[in-house]
Amino acid sequence: MSSYKELVNSNYNAINAAGSNWSAIDAESVARMSLQNRFKTGLDIAKYNARIMREDMAAYDADPEKYTQSLGVWHGFIAQQKMISIKKHFGETKGRYLYLSGWMIAALRSQFGPLPDQSIHEKTSVPDLIAELYTFLKQADARELRHLFTELDDARATGNAVKEKSVMNQIDNFQTHVVPIIADIDAGFGNEEATYLLAKKMIEAGACCLQIENQVSDVKQCGHQDGKVTVPHEDFQAKINALRYAFLEMGVEDGVIVARTDSLGAGLTQKIPVSQTPGDLADQYISFIDGEEISSLDEIGTGDIALRQGDKTIKAARLPNGLFSFKPDTGADRVVLDCVTALQSGADLLWIETEKPHVGQIASMVDRIKAIVPDAKLVYNNSPSFNWTLNFRQQVFDAWSEAGKDVSAYERDNLMSVDYDETELSAEADEKIQAFQRDAAKGAGVFHHLITLPTYHTAALSTDTLSKDYFGDKGMLAYVKDVQRQEIRNGLACVKHQDMAGSNIGDDHKEYFSGGQALKASGEDNTMNQFN
Repeated sequence: MSSYKELVNSNYNAINAAGSNWSAIDAESVARMSLQNRFKTGLDIAKYNARIMREDMAAYDADPEKYTQSLGVWHGFIAQQKMISIKKHFGETKGRYLYLSGWMIAALRSQFGPLPDQSIHEKTSVPDLIAELYTFLKQADARELRHLFTELDDARATGNAVKEKSVMNQIDNFQTHVVPIIADIDAGFGNEEATYLLAKKMIEAGACCLQIENQVSDVKQCGHQDGKVTVPHEDFQAKINALRYAFLEMGVEDGVIVARTDSLGAGLTQKIPVSQTPGDLADQYISFIDGEEISSLDEIGTGDIALRQGDKTIKAARLPNGLFSFKPDTGADRVVLDCVTALQSGADLLWIETEKPHVGQIASMVDRIKAIVPDAKLVYNNSPSFNWTLNFRQQVFDAWSEAGKDVSAYERDNLMSVDYDETELSAEADEKIQAFQRDAAKGAGVFHHLITLPTYHTAALSTDTLSKDYFGDKGMLAYVKDVQRQEIRNGLACVKHQDMAGSNIGDDHKEYFSGGQALKASGEDNTMNQFN
């Protein structure tokens, strides 16, 4: 990317070449606007961030301490504030992404109103939200650079050459708020052609990473609810192929595909694949279908289906709705086969949906996958659907019991009780929760940790607190003390909400376009000056 001075000089030459008709155009102002809009299209963003993700994946392969993280967001402002906060607290955005959750789009962004996570919301809302997120992140860039330009002007006005050089260096080495988004395409919203068409729209909007699951599209369920129905491997392979074709067609050769398997908690299939040769993928899929062994076709009734499994024939277990059941306790085996097949079919990362956060459980499956595909890596859902407190307290309880430690002071099924909050068991459980992501990265192949719905829950919690106190005895003090004063004390940029919304950027543009005639909002009577 060109330096600040290089941009100014190239614009100066272009303006001079145009002659007197462009005499009102200032080369430095154009350079500033160009830097504030570094990414001109969503494809620019997708290509840039795909390279970032590939670099991060290689870094993790070399050192599993270098795992990555993200939080799920459902609005551009939430994404913007998250990345501004990360830059403020940590100085850089490296290894920190965004997650776009289909669950949150369904629950919060559908024109039908709040919906369950069943792919019944508008598919166009997915690329629309990607575009919205990046619009807000680009605006965060523009705002922060605008502050640097103001510092540069002040340094020049006071003749402070050292400060001018320092600010110029910050401008030339500016780190963007635009980071990778892992975007949920659910089960593809239809067949493989529908998956391809939606994928292109998501990539055009800026997505460098698409996550797709192996459920049947038209009966898709949330991964942490019952009734999940998976598809045969060739159906899922077709959709992985559709995503890769979309990435390559759009010129995003480094695009990342996350293949998610819901097989651990899915007990049903809708379709029996056709096996061509014994032991092929279809045959392996059929081997998991539950049924009753038969010795004669006379045992087959109307609507029954007979299947060959190795050297025996079964009458497939079929529900009244036509779905077929898998054998009990085959979920982990199906997960391993799903993951190996997905990686061998062109997926880059895996997602194993589990029913609890347990490093040992994840590792038991990942070790089997790595025995076949050594560089297998996971994206793991640190889901709010898990009761983390209860799960980890029970894990500690069980470990203590197995080690022969006295647990008589604890009631396992009631460990969520506040009565245990200050106990030794609770403290150890919290230590394990704190270490969970690091331990799973090192011991279970997790490259990326995400929380799908965190900002859904934080918005609900903070709104509940403010509502209780504001409409209660505290009145206006509830907002002033617990919101605005905390914004000021913690240096939150959004306390100056006019600046955050782009008022000062707009003033700059008015001055570029109209010169001394510009009517600007940032005068001495602007009440935002109270927060300087």
